[in-house]
Amino acid sequence: MPVRTSQRVRGAVFALLAPVAFALLLAGCGTASKPSSPVPLKTGGGYYKVGNPYQIAGIWYYPREDDKYDATGIASWYGPQFHGKQTANGEIFDQNAMTAAHPTLPMPTIARVTNLENGRSVIVRVNDRGPFAAGREIDMSKRAAEELGFMTKGTAKVRVQYLGRAPLEGGIGDGRGVAETFIAPKVETQPDERRATAAPVTSVAAVSASQLAPPAGAVSAPAQPEPAATTMEPVRDDPGATRQVPVAGTGNLYVQAGSFQNLQNAEAVRQQLAGLGPVEIQTTTVDGTPFYRVRVGPLSDVSAADTSLQGVMQRGHNGARIIVD
Repeated sequence: MPVRTSQRVRGAVFALLAPVAFALLLAGCGTASKPSSPVPLKTGGGYYKVGNPYQIAGIWYYPREDDKYDATGIASWYGPQFHGKQTANGEIFDQNAMTAAHPTLPMPTIARVTNLENGRSVIVRVNDRGPFAAGREIDMSKRAAEELGFMTKGTAKVRVQYLGRAPLEGGIGDGRGVAETFIAPKVETQPDERRATAAPVTSVAAVSASQLAPPAGAVSAPAQPEPAATTMEPVRDDPGATRQVPVAGTGNLYVQAGSFQNLQNAEAVRQQLAGLGPVEIQTTTVDGTPFYRVRVGPLSDVSAADTSLQGVMQRGHNGARIIVD
């Protein structure tokens, strides 16, 4: 009998407390489900930095001042896993700010990034190093990737243009430093600079692949020529605004193995890469000097470009990169 009485008492207590516990549980769930607004992090507070050459995963990067920097490639983005952490120049990364990471541009600087797939174009503050995945040109903050329309997709074909230094206190200033920039749809190589593409190279002696490590006398050059004059009118940039600009198609993807002043060196590399698919030599002129660019492609998509890039790098060309042309 005492045991049965104890059981009845415990049962009565449970019946009284259960509704209270259930109500508290619902209240707790309700509180947890309320969305919270992102709290803006401190802006600026870093220092101006160019940096020394450095190596990541076998690839050398050479930071430098380059007020003519104008390149195409593949953009990626980064966000929650780095939110609130320190950037390479001592600032605090805010995934909700219009910022970006670049492997070689000085920090902090201002750059215009244009999505060549949809024409959306933004100005960002470059205040971090990266991305360090092979084949990526720039890493956008989550907010910048949303503005450019590729956050869900993950990557996009982009053009990156250096605009000037950014103020150390944060942001991109009042826009006066970028008032006379031109917005061109994409970097184009002029037709008369493609002479070596179609013409067979008959005056070059055969070079076996075993003799290529790396070609003697090879000289690196900017991957893209200075942009040709455009017929579009100069525009005043509104800091933080997203612009819609015309783009001439989405552009073809290539893997550029290198750029050489010596045609024989370029032809030797072309022969070495012949098994990777279509390989061509394109000629361009930089400050009056001809350069011979060895490219694999065109390639169908980013995945194919990544695969081709790995093949080119495995043949000893660690400086190879993906470009859009």
